[in-house]
Amino acid sequence: MRIPRIYHPETIEHLGTVTLSEDAAGHIGRVLRMQEGQEVLLFDGSGAEFPAIIIESGKKRVLVDISERVENGCESPLDLHLGQVVSRGDKMEFTIQKSVELGVNVITPLISERCGVKLDAKRFEKKLQQWQKIAIGACEQSGRNRVPEIRPIMSLEEWCAEHSDGLKLNLHPRARYSINTLPEPVTKVRLLIGPEGGLSAEEIEMTRQYQFEETLLGPRVLRTETAALTAITALQVRFGDLG
Repeated sequence: MRIPRIYHPETIEHLGTVTLSEDAAGHIGRVLRMQEGQEVLLFDGSGAEFPAIIIESGKKRVLVDISERVENGCESPLDLHLGQVVSRGDKMEFTIQKSVELGVNVITPLISERCGVKLDAKRFEKKLQQWQKIAIGACEQSGRNRVPEIRPIMSLEEWCAEHSDGLKLNLHPRARYSINTLPEPVTKVRLLIGPEGGLSAEEIEMTRQYQFEETLLGPRVLRTETAALTAITALQVRFGDLG
């Protein structure tokens, strides 16, 4: 049986007894129904793992005894920042979950001209909290020990205008080059994925002004969530640690 991996939101600075967060306690006590004496594997985002034994288990309070700190990095050598225009329904959640599994380091939700999601500031803040939890869950599942940052929502142009010393990519069906023909070496990428309706002509021209390179995935038109994961996978195969 696989040992459950649990995220601990505070830096673990010492071995011994640690009280888990309320969310972690609820997951262990109510969902997994784990008991005293069972093993868990904690991580705090520092890159290390902490094998531990449950010494007290309740629905709201769980104590564990940490036996050691194990350095176990599985991060890709490719530093990948995904700028994803917010998509409808559960597509955004799916994109966040799978992109974290594939090794993305930072995700910035974006608003563009054809973005189909209209929420007020309060609801967007709730969405951000929900998306960060999804990222944490994806780390627990995939074995990552560093939790990607879900940044606050911003406009497409604000994001494009930010300084970056990495390669800036925008998917375009009529681009001259594909990911396989990008020049090497590439260690840092800022990847833009547009909305279901695509970027407007004005937005495409704006990305060019901010030195975004247009790249091609293939001859077929992909949905926004498919495009994101396909592009991330292709980049990890070419420059990262997949394949």
